[in-house]
Amino acid sequence: MRFALAGNQNCGKTTLFNQLTGSNQHVGNFPGVTVDSKEGTIRGHKNTSVVDLPGIYSLSPYTHEEIVTRDFLLQHHPDGIINIVDATNIERNLYLSMQLIELGIPMVIALNMMDEVRSNGGTIKISQLEEELGVPVVPISASKNEGVDELIDRAIKTAQAKQKPKRQDFCSGAVHRAIHAVAHLIEDHAERIGVPARFAATKLVAGDQPMLDSLGLSDNEKDMVEHSVTEMERELDTDRQAALADMRYNFIDKLVADSVVKCGESREHVRSVKIDNILTHKYFAIPIFLLIMLLIFWLTFGVIGSALSDLLAGGISLLTDAVSSALTAYGINPVVHSLVIDGVFAGVGSVLSFIPTIVVLFFFLSLLEDSGYMARVAFVMDKLLRKIGLSGRSFVPMLIGFGCSVPAIMATRTLSSKRDQKMTILLTPFMSCSAKLPIYGMFTMAFFPHYRALVMISLYVLGMLIGILSGLLFKKTIFRGKPVPFVMELPNYRLPSPKSVALLLWDKAKDFLTRAFTVIFLATIIIWFFQTFDTRLNVVDSSADSMLASIGRFIAPIFAPLGFGDWRASTALITGFTAKEAVISTLAVLTGTNTAGLPGALTQILSPLAACSFLVFTLLYTPCVAAINAVRREMNSRAGALGVVVYQTGVAWLAGCLVYQIGSLFIH
Repeated sequence: MRFALAGNQNCGKTTLFNQLTGSNQHVGNFPGVTVDSKEGTIRGHKNTSVVDLPGIYSLSPYTHEEIVTRDFLLQHHPDGIINIVDATNIERNLYLSMQLIELGIPMVIALNMMDEVRSNGGTIKISQLEEELGVPVVPISASKNEGVDELIDRAIKTAQAKQKPKRQDFCSGAVHRAIHAVAHLIEDHAERIGVPARFAATKLVAGDQPMLDSLGLSDNEKDMVEHSVTEMERELDTDRQAALADMRYNFIDKLVADSVVKCGESREHVRSVKIDNILTHKYFAIPIFLLIMLLIFWLTFGVIGSALSDLLAGGISLLTDAVSSALTAYGINPVVHSLVIDGVFAGVGSVLSFIPTIVVLFFFLSLLEDSGYMARVAFVMDKLLRKIGLSGRSFVPMLIGFGCSVPAIMATRTLSSKRDQKMTILLTPFMSCSAKLPIYGMFTMAFFPHYRALVMISLYVLGMLIGILSGLLFKKTIFRGKPVPFVMELPNYRLPSPKSVALLLWDKAKDFLTRAFTVIFLATIIIWFFQTFDTRLNVVDSSADSMLASIGRFIAPIFAPLGFGDWRASTALITGFTAKEAVISTLAVLTGTNTAGLPGALTQILSPLAACSFLVFTLLYTPCVAAINAVRREMNSRAGALGVVVYQTGVAWLAGCLVYQIGSLFIH
């Protein structure tokens, strides 16, 4: 059997999915964590699976999340629906429940966060809810794994018995007449496309164009549908969508009044309001956010992360020396010795030393996300983003972009406007991804050891500023128009879950290690090969005579105005196209040093001003191959992906050139 897990955003859906399946999806106190559906096997039932669908508020086909959920329910015909409802906000959540019931699929309501309802003095009459809605209702607390076993048992029994909702008609008066008239009219069409007639009728009354297209009604039938809707609107003196919303909320209000004993304002909400008075203040919100980020960068790059990375780098250096001595004692071929020590250990080792820095940074960022603070930042940023033609919702993908551009670009699917989506895709790569951290870390260690945190935050701020300027340019040229309205739920502040934070850190570390031992490992070997041999495949005495040097010297003049015309620096930028971490591994191979010796080697080939220019260029130039592929897929355009490469590399070259040329006027 196959179940669909559906519910509003931020109601604990991914947490429940993890409890049902034993899987370890990252859970954030942040709307829109799930972008696409995820599937897992229900624990203890090997032939039963559950699909975690994106959080939605209705089954209208307006946003990507709604389309994904609706298509799955209508086209894949699950055996049952598990509808998760936030018990602390039951009125709003039941609006979706009523639409799900109209699908006629066996369904169970999981009434989540019942522990919060009880702790705040409220109660819910479960049996009365079941009777009025006509579906089983199971009280649970997904975060504490309370009631989940009973939920699994009820869901499986309901699906096995093919027990459809006992009640699907919640309307009366003019709405009732309109829906029933349309349902009789389109019954045969709905049966042909495998959609319940009542659900299809309700969608037609709401003016749902995709449903109208799929039913294939004749012109005469369309006229009869519109006549029924016009009669309803005239009698109620309102439009079709407002009439349906009023019908549903009238039923919900009566149901809640009879079955829910409301508590007073919850302690969580009172606390959240007090905190928001400061953190979302009209004037202080953005300065507070910048101060928080400055503190995080200082702790990551100036105190905790850098110390741990230096410690790991020392350990890698000792291991490299030990292996080198062992291979020399064994009398291994000098070329093989060079491959292992100057290639693999120098390249991969130089990147691995930055794992602690990345883990520490994402530890702090996950605390901000899980607490609910990042949702507030998106809300605060809405006013600023509107000035460049976007809404606060675009901040979510951009925020994800600080981790990795690939999921950030995929997250733009949640934007309801194609204009906003494309514009956000083009701006997201300017947000500095975590893959660039090894570059920043190594260069600040070499050239600015006493100002590491300041240089780091300057780079991040510069990336955002260039993104803003690009947004203003796009707004005036290729993306004219206004952004869509922005609505986002602000969840209550909660203490971050240790499990959720640990899972996120493990995912980031695992992703980094995977790249280190795949893409970077392969790039390191290729770079070592081209640096060790000449065009006749003879081992060179100096890397300056190698094949790689010839290639590097060919492109070096392009970067001469930026201050780093050395062929080794130019070559490292090319390998960065595969993965940004490869820039450091390439420099380590080309300079013939290990992790500990690389900072000193960098000062021999670059001046501090050239290093600044190099950092600016790596901050802004084209994202990696995987990100470009994500752009092509999401924009469905190869030209769009190529445009990102050309535009960002052009902006990077111009910015790096300005830094070096203007700096040269003051620094001799």
